[in-house]
Amino acid sequence: MANVNNINVVIEKANDRMKEVKNTIVVMSGKGGVGKSTVAVNLAIALSLEGKKVGLLDVDLHGPDVARMLGGRGQYPTQVGDEVVPPEVNGVKVISMSQFLKEETSPVVWRGPLKTGTILQFIGDIAWGELDYLIIDSPPGTGDEPLTVFQNLKNITGSIVVTTPSVVSQDDVEKAINFLGMMKQKILGLVENMSYFVCPDSNKKHFIFGQGGAKKLAEKYDLNVLAEIPINQKVRENMDDGKPTAYFGDPEIVAPYINLARNIIDQYDK
Repeated sequence: MANVNNINVVIEKANDRMKEVKNTIVVMSGKGGVGKSTVAVNLAIALSLEGKKVGLLDVDLHGPDVARMLGGRGQYPTQVGDEVVPPEVNGVKVISMSQFLKEETSPVVWRGPLKTGTILQFIGDIAWGELDYLIIDSPPGTGDEPLTVFQNLKNITGSIVVTTPSVVSQDDVEKAINFLGMMKQKILGLVENMSYFVCPDSNKKHFIFGQGGAKKLAEKYDLNVLAEIPINQKVRENMDDGKPTAYFGDPEIVAPYINLARNIIDQYDK
């Protein structure tokens, strides 16, 4: 996928392909370990459950997890004529680097140009078809992968920034917010993951990582908090097992993702 002879041709092809996508949303964070991929996968599922045509693109080339989380482990793109067709898993079309590795544990040891070319080919060479939403899951930070997306694709319609309530997370996420400002990208809002834990014995909320971190950032940058998603053991178990919570979870843990999807839809359907 990474052998790119003429990057301008690849960029043009990617942008032509994106004309079939109504809304492209990048899910990112300045901090690793905040559950960004969990949010991206469950948002994609929730949008699909709301009746939308959805694709999910994993541009985390070094730690590609979304296919497993979505339930697509062992499902691969297929060649149909001159096009590569992505598998549809639980109602969502998905492309991830993990689908192109000989072994799941094989490392991807690439520098910038190879990563840039591959990400653009993931868009331009894939027959996504008509989509209401393409969700792009970006790795932590503000490096090659999000730069490739924002600098080369013309119709990114918004970004979601994922944080946790902790001060350390806020520090790094603030960098991502400023990065999106530099890229002149619209921020749809913040998602606070691991917002609190509800004790199953007492039904009491415990704010393990602090409280109100996303609200502080939202007030500082005049942003919306789109969702506050609690910690729940079943969410972790579901994602490990390839059973995305928004599709397979109990109502109380599904609700935050459905509400997040509806918040997104409301912004675009105004």
